[in-house]
Amino acid sequence: MTRYALAVDIGGTKMEAALVSEDGTLVEGSRSRQPTGREATFASLTDAVAAVVAHALGALPAGAELAGAGIGSAGPIDREAGAIVPVNMPHARGFGLADAVRGAASDVLGREVPIVFGHDGGALALAESWLGATKDARSSLAIVVSTGVGGGFVVNGAYVPGATGNAGHLGQVRREGGLTLEEIASGPASAAWAQQQGWTGSTGEDLARDAAAGVEIARAAIERSARAVGEALADAATLVDLDTVAIGGGFSRVSADYIDLVQQALTASAAHEYSRRTRVVRSGLGDEGPLIGAAALMLR
Repeated sequence: MTRYALAVDIGGTKMEAALVSEDGTLVEGSRSRQPTGREATFASLTDAVAAVVAHALGALPAGAELAGAGIGSAGPIDREAGAIVPVNMPHARGFGLADAVRGAASDVLGREVPIVFGHDGGALALAESWLGATKDARSSLAIVVSTGVGGGFVVNGAYVPGATGNAGHLGQVRREGGLTLEEIASGPASAAWAQQQGWTGSTGEDLARDAAAGVEIARAAIERSARAVGEALADAATLVDLDTVAIGGGFSRVSADYIDLVQQALTASAAHEYSRRTRVVRSGLGDEGPLIGAAALMLR
């Protein structure tokens, strides 16, 4: 009998859930999303969890085995308490996400549902190592460049959560001027920097459009983001000795050559030959990666 996991992924813009089978396939019709954002509260997140969980479990095949629920969340997280302490949702810090998912799923199914809780960067790293762009790597990092910047490590096929489950928070590493990488390279940060230079757009999508049309400030913002990410990855590769880095997230698709720009910056900045050999590739799982990764926390 095929085993399934309920996958829940929460980030700074949206929350999603779906059913994922043991081979990593999303069950058709099970995926849905709800908004989060900087104004998200305990109450709004509780309602969002209930909505996406009920939708996903409504697609569970009759008689199928649900192994449990895997949760990947923007971090930092408090794994012992099952709570989130997200940088991009200040009113939601301390929200008991694990209990909310457990309660919502248990209410739907009429039984206790096991939960595995991790941060979203680690979940993505596990997904990429299982089925995606880093599956042949001995030591890999997967990162998201989107509303925020985060990541996770996998070594010899095993997810490395660290002491508290927060390993891989590359976006919170300090860079130029004391800013974090996220404050330099994320989509919102890049748009804000471009505005300070006189650009009149407002979003990452606007940057992509204007850069493609030849607007110099928009292109400069993209190059600045990629350079900062590449330089941070050079440090990570030197520290951890990485084979491969997979990059996903909406802002990583802001230009066709974003991954190439990151690779160039990594190679130019890395201190040693072994770290200069680290390959930067695009995520192999697209926008399904975070959900597959959340499920993998339970299924793998």
